[in-house]
Amino acid sequence: MVEKNQQSPKSEFNPAARRKARHYGMQALYQWQMTKDSLSDIELQFLSDYDFSRVDVEYFHDIIHHVPASLNELEEAFIPHLDRDIKDLDPIELALLRLGSYELIKRIDIPYKVVINEAVALAKKFGATDGHKYINGVLDKLAQDVRTVEIKAG
Repeated sequence: MVEKNQQSPKSEFNPAARRKARHYGMQALYQWQMTKDSLSDIELQFLSDYDFSRVDVEYFHDIIHHVPASLNELEEAFIPHLDRDIKDLDPIELALLRLGSYELIKRIDIPYKVVINEAVALAKKFGATDGHKYINGVLDKLAQDVRTVEIKAG
């Protein structure tokens, strides 16, 4: 297979490429939730089916392998901020809360406002009509718990 559609691992940080990695990462997490297919198979499918030339491939890989590996920790962090049982969440909301929680807890290199804004944008694109408001509220409360110093610093 020709590697023309994969980003060079030595490329500089590119916010647009990171945004696209989140976009595909959320879709891959959703697919994994719904099918329980192998993460490696899902990753290969995405890499072959979509143009990844302008995607942060390394971050996409990070998302789809580290979010499922940290599920218990991530869910324990956001469940207290839910107003319903986790089983009653829309699958898109669940994928976004897992992804957003991962970024808030494990990726402190990403500002909390960026994490929340990106999750809200994906919720607006893929979620239910007002799902983005729910995502915003839950991740904002979680950020208050896990990013206290950053929030206080302004």
